Amino acid sequence: MKRPFLERLGTMLEEKGFYIALLLCAAALGISGYHLFTDGSSAQAEAPVVEPVTVTVRPTPKERSVTPQKPQVSATPRPTARPRPSATAAPSPSPLQTPDPEAVAPVFSVRPVEGEVLTPFSTDTLTYSQTMGDWRTHEGLDLTAELGTPVAAAAEGTVNAVQQDELMGTIVTVEHTGGLVSVYANLSTEPVVETGDQVQAGDVLGTVGGTAAAESADEPHLHFALLKDGQPVDPADYLPTA
Repeated sequence: MKRPFLERLGTMLEEKGFYIALLLCAAALGISGYHLFTDGSSAQAEAPVVEPVTVTVRPTPKERSVTPQKPQVSATPRPTARPRPSATAAPSPSPLQTPDPEAVAPVFSVRPVEGEVLTPFSTDTLTYSQTMGDWRTHEGLDLTAELGTPVAAAAEGTVNAVQQDELMGTIVTVEHTGGLVSVYANLSTEPVVETGDQVQAGDVLGTVGGTAAAESADEPHLHFALLKDGQPVDPADYLPTA
């Protein structure tokens, strides 16, 4: 026999009441969570955006105080005073210098005798000597002249020697300026000048003789030699042409 509906419902509720209660609790939790989530989202969306605020903390005057320090200044070297250039005096024109008479070569304006050349000057080649019978150099100029022909000074100068030589006979030597010395050999035994005499060009020194033993085989002549700084030079380069 069937039980009434209410009885059966009551029995069912008693048997399944726990599960129903559990289901109801779960439903309630879900509903509550839903409302909570939607309310929080809308509240967050509606909350005004607040700009970040920068807070600057300034130190108190006591903290900012700094002990003053003396600036260290590097020692700068003082500029060295440059010496002012001394005024150089303009060079004064040097006075005209008088030429040293000893450095000026004399002018040989006179030929000692007017004869022809018997034996020329020769130091590079040998000349045959009839008197000595050999070949030798000839450091002078032999000019033909008759015995007793006056012999003249070729240029101005000073007689520095009158001597007798075994080979060249009587010799008169005259010193000139410019390092030149003239030699007159084969003179007669008695010249007319003495050592120390001042002579001019053309002054008579003596006469042509035959005193030169080394040239006695030759015809009468004057042996005329010329030295430049002690070295023999060709007299023909200094004498005027005949």
